[in-house]
Amino acid sequence: MADMRAFRDELRGWAAGGPGGAASDLAVRLEVRTAVLLEGPSDLAAVEALAARRGRDLAAEGVCVVPMGGAMSVGRYAGLLGPSGLGLRLAGLCDEGERRFYDRALKRARAASHSAFFVCVRDLEDELIRALGTARVEEIVRTEGDLRAWQTFLRQPAQHGRPRQQQLRRFLGTKKGRKIRYGHLLVEALEPEQAPAPLDDLLASL
Repeated sequence: MADMRAFRDELRGWAAGGPGGAASDLAVRLEVRTAVLLEGPSDLAAVEALAARRGRDLAAEGVCVVPMGGAMSVGRYAGLLGPSGLGLRLAGLCDEGERRFYDRALKRARAASHSAFFVCVRDLEDELIRALGTARVEEIVRTEGDLRAWQTFLRQPAQHGRPRQQQLRRFLGTKKGRKIRYGHLLVEALEPEQAPAPLDDLLASL
């Protein structure tokens, strides 16, 4: 796992404009065959948590899960990792609102026919909340000691009258690190048959 983290670190530097030699060498040494492109670290936490629950070691399988630091980076990462770069198979998740952008970016990188991307209606947090149900997510919030913060959040005027699912989704993004922590926790709380289709299909494609 440490070596795959090293590959991600080198890849991040390469995507930022640095040299790509070390990333390329690590890809060969680690026998990386697939790169899973995700928007950020909360998606990474969810994907790794579901893989672990299913007894899979993605790194050992040659799969590197890559948080890109934002959806707008997909073109850059697809170019570096896809057919015109390291020649890896690409997979990942995207939000419905960004689907056309992803399609264009993958086409420009000549990766459209060598990729498997699955679409979340709004984002992965929204998919997980819908899969578990709002009552179960609120129970997890209480168990994790965030009840007071949740109640304070609900008293904000902007939250009055909003559907509970939207409130929970917004709450998860109000504190640094909370989305990452709950990305793992919500997956851990899923029953086997509850995994949201985009996440379930992504794991099945790898």
